[in-house]
Amino acid sequence: MPLSRNRRADRRIDYWPGFVDALSTLLLAIMFLLTVFVLGQFLLSSELSGRDSALSRLNQQIAELTQLLSLERSNNADLNDTLANLQASLSAAEQEQSRLQQLLSQGAGAAGAASERIGALEGELSDERQASQRAMSQVELLNQQLAALRRQIAALEQALDASEARDRESRTRIADLGSRLNVALARRVQELNRYRSDFFGRLRDILSDRENIRIVGDRFVFQSEVLFASGADVINDAGQTEMQKLAGAVLELQREIPSEINWVLRVDGHTDNVPLSGTGRFRDNWELSSARAIAVVKFLIAQGVPAERLVAAGFGEYQPLEPGDTSEVRERNRRIELKLTER
Repeated sequence: MPLSRNRRADRRIDYWPGFVDALSTLLLAIMFLLTVFVLGQFLLSSELSGRDSALSRLNQQIAELTQLLSLERSNNADLNDTLANLQASLSAAEQEQSRLQQLLSQGAGAAGAASERIGALEGELSDERQASQRAMSQVELLNQQLAALRRQIAALEQALDASEARDRESRTRIADLGSRLNVALARRVQELNRYRSDFFGRLRDILSDRENIRIVGDRFVFQSEVLFASGADVINDAGQTEMQKLAGAVLELQREIPSEINWVLRVDGHTDNVPLSGTGRFRDNWELSSARAIAVVKFLIAQGVPAERLVAAGFGEYQPLEPGDTSEVRERNRRIELKLTER
């Protein structure tokens, strides 16, 4: 329903609520930005921690494979040296065989000894050839292992590149998410501030024009004397009339605020700093302030306001509007505050 903004001609213009609304909006935006920044830092730290752990494991595997490759290369060099020695021995044996064959042709008398020597050398030559074959087989096996290690290193490098690419993509997504979250929350804050201003304006229009019902910052304040007798938590007749008007305004507001805005009306009870006598129902100001806030909430529920849109809290004498011990200060500090906020 349209909101009435007209004021009586003799009422002066009050700029204070608008200034407070603007300051409240700025503070909420700053708190929101800090929250998003902390959230983004937390998510980014978690993502980077996981990436750093995976990168550390990959680097460790690469180091182990590199060490194994170096060892295999050393073994390969040793086998090559052994093969060279065997080939040199084989060449020497062949030379000796040739020399013995020459001696055999020079005299038949030395034929028997030469034949035995040739047989022995042929046996040694056969052994050397077998050893050379085994060495060649080992060299081939080492070459195959070396190729396998190279393939594993290439696969690890590809995995590392893919991990870095995913890390960059995650950072981009986090930045985009933070930006969209900022926009969405800022819009929610602006909408709630607009409805809060409309709600307070509506309350000023429908509630009695009294000094003990006023706006302080982002809260609508009832002095306790408007609703309760001294030391009591039962709403008096005049207070019930004011609370019925308040309930009607809350019900109208509920129909206007979009369902996606999760709002509540917080009712805060406050007392002065005079201790209770201890002979009444309440032991201290904590209990009295909480009981008064709960009494207002229950009355609003009885008028049809949904319970899930109401919150009651008691602060005793520990959140005064003004410091001091004069009777005027104590009177201003005894109050019921209404605050429209997000859950």
